[in-house]
Amino acid sequence: MKLLYIVPKIKNAGGVARVLSLKANYFTEHFNYEVHILSQNETEDLPFYDFNSKVIFHNIILNGNPFQFLKAYKKQINQKVKEINPHVILVADNGLKAFIFPFVIKTKIPIVFEIHGSKFIEENPLKSDFISKFISKIKYRFKDFGVRKFTKIVALSEENLEEWNVKNGIVIPNPSWIQTKLVSDLKNKKVICVARNSYEKGLDRLIVIWEKVIDIHPDWTLEIYTDEVDSLNTIVVDLGMTLNIHIFSFVKNIEEKYLESSIYVMTSRTEGFPMVLLEAMASGLPCIAFDCPTGPRAIIKNNKNGFLIPDNDDLLFIEKLSALIENEDLRLEFGKNAKHSSENYSVEKIMEKWRSFLEEL
Repeated sequence: MKLLYIVPKIKNAGGVARVLSLKANYFTEHFNYEVHILSQNETEDLPFYDFNSKVIFHNIILNGNPFQFLKAYKKQINQKVKEINPHVILVADNGLKAFIFPFVIKTKIPIVFEIHGSKFIEENPLKSDFISKFISKIKYRFKDFGVRKFTKIVALSEENLEEWNVKNGIVIPNPSWIQTKLVSDLKNKKVICVARNSYEKGLDRLIVIWEKVIDIHPDWTLEIYTDEVDSLNTIVVDLGMTLNIHIFSFVKNIEEKYLESSIYVMTSRTEGFPMVLLEAMASGLPCIAFDCPTGPRAIIKNNKNGFLIPDNDDLLFIEKLSALIENEDLRLEFGKNAKHSSENYSVEKIMEKWRSFLEEL
């Protein structure tokens, strides 16, 4: 079988790139599929994650005003689809152009929309004026209209699928790529977070929370692995928190960093099915996250493998994070349960679901 993935970016260190590297490699190595990945406006640099040498990369250049962009998108997408001639096209893009895809493509090939985020993902805070609200309403209606034009929808959780209210959808969660018996001993006074510095990932919320936590627990540190080290470091320096927050660039050996930590924190405003939670749990870390739309609720079982905090309740987040910091037995109990939870998302189980789905299209 020949697959064509269409994504905005594939060479960065984001969660979508991580999961697609895992799936593309598995498709190639275990099912003998031919996998093509088409991204946009990327350089010739090597991808951050490792891909099997048989995976074939393509790139299209899109620029200009919205009309020029759309014209180039339509022309180049159709050229690439005709050239590659895949059995299935999978669109993994949270942007609005993903919902334009079914209208610009000229093909009878099945087109799958692979959802990696909430329907309500926003790159910037929503404004409250009438015009902004009207534009937002139109945007969501267009998403609802466009999503129904795909052959099939694959969501990462039942909650994620319910946002779209479609009849042609199924749920296949992300797999956990960390497959090791090693777990953290949860003794280091270290909390970890791995996230892009973007509005939806909410690192600004995390820094505000951590500033309160270290008033109570000044001997603990927070490590953030991200894509914008300098800008975050400036904030940390301005707040006088350099002893308690350490900012690092994304690393490939992130599993080693999990094993050196004792708690995983997430303060995202929206999510899809966060790989980082699966990674942290596979390393035996108790997790704490806001109950944002969507994702954390599907993975964290409140008071069993971590804490799920009502969105925007900073005070409760601080209280529960402090409870984990203060109680090693609680960390160990949650960490053991977290490791067990992660086993439900083994690569083998998830990829068999993908093979059944694709071969029945």
